[in-house]
Amino acid sequence: MLTEKGPLLPQEKLLIVYFIAVLLFFTVFAIVFVIVFQRKKNKFLKEQYEAEKRYQRELANSQIEIQEQTLKNIAWELHDNVGQLLSVINIQLNVLMNSVPETYHNQIKETKGVVQETVQEIRSLSKVLNNDVVLKNGLIKSLQVELDRFNRLDYLKASLEISGDIVPLNNASEIIIFRIIQEFLSNVIKHAKASKLFVHLDYKDKTLEISAKDDGVGFNTSKKTDSSGMETMNSRAELLNAEFSIVSEIGKGTRLFIKYPYKSI
Repeated sequence: MLTEKGPLLPQEKLLIVYFIAVLLFFTVFAIVFVIVFQRKKNKFLKEQYEAEKRYQRELANSQIEIQEQTLKNIAWELHDNVGQLLSVINIQLNVLMNSVPETYHNQIKETKGVVQETVQEIRSLSKVLNNDVVLKNGLIKSLQVELDRFNRLDYLKASLEISGDIVPLNNASEIIIFRIIQEFLSNVIKHAKASKLFVHLDYKDKTLEISAKDDGVGFNTSKKTDSSGMETMNSRAELLNAEFSIVSEIGKGTRLFIKYPYKSI
């Protein structure tokens, strides 16, 4: 190698090699530093995300536990207190029948019939509100009790279909799945103005696929409402690591879909 001053001296060549080596070292060091920093940053962000996710999961779990306890208390109140009061009314109607003219007997009998039907409905309602009873009956029987109640009250024509080989679910999953479907059914009764309701449980090899649909008025799913029902159903589905969707169209009814992987919680 030549310069204007002539060939480089060995010391100059060594200095250049040394400079290049140092430059290369710092370049490699900078690259490694950036990679390590990025990995630590990604690890930190991942841990932060997982911590946030755990927090949200625990928060949702706590909210659901509170809701379940509230529903259980309501079920007890309905069954023990309201049910007893209605039974007392029935007894008093029997006493009244023996002390009034016979012309009023038919009216009293009709009233007794209404009271007895009310007692029966309150007992049925208390069963589907109390998670202990739901766990005892299981998902399918609890759903059938709820749909039978709708049919008995003539709200609409409701039916349940089961396909595949039934796979036993853990208690927590059964309760959460039932509450999601129950919330959907409640919304159908309150808002859908439907005449038919169909629920299908399809037990596949690795997942339970649940669909429920009505033939009601439907609604715009992109429009925000004051109702927390959709959020509640979605948060419960997230606890199950389950796919969840609500599809609806004005005038064409609403459909719920849940895809639950077995042993997800």
